[in-house]
Amino acid sequence: WSHMRRGQDVAFAAARVGAPAGNVDDAVREYYEGLGYGPDYDLPGLSHRIGHGIGMEGHEPINLVRGEETPLAPGMCFSNEPGLYLPGSFGIRLEDCFHMTEAGPRYFTTPPPSIDDPFG
Repeated sequence: WSHMRRGQDVAFAAARVGAPAGNVDDAVREYYEGLGYGPDYDLPGLSHRIGHGIGMEGHEPINLVRGEETPLAPGMCFSNEPGLYLPGSFGIRLEDCFHMTEAGPRYFTTPPPSIDDPFG
């Protein structure tokens, strides 16, 4: 849980105005690989994108996924859900959503501080 939750922090820190959306995915994968997960989209690890656009349809472009070159810009809204999956054991995913402002990302929801204190 702590590795996955830290992955959310890594994603949030990588979400910078003007940066390609794919950089967010790259940053989390680098962190996870440093912990021995993956590599890339391999399991055990993270087999899906870090997040997706949030809008009227729920799942919308732009995706926070490797290779997405669209620059992050104020007004864009995303999920932040870098799960971890260990086949035969368990999987975990939290989803918190943020939007981009001129100053960078800002959460709509507050990520849980710990598994023992999920609501802070």
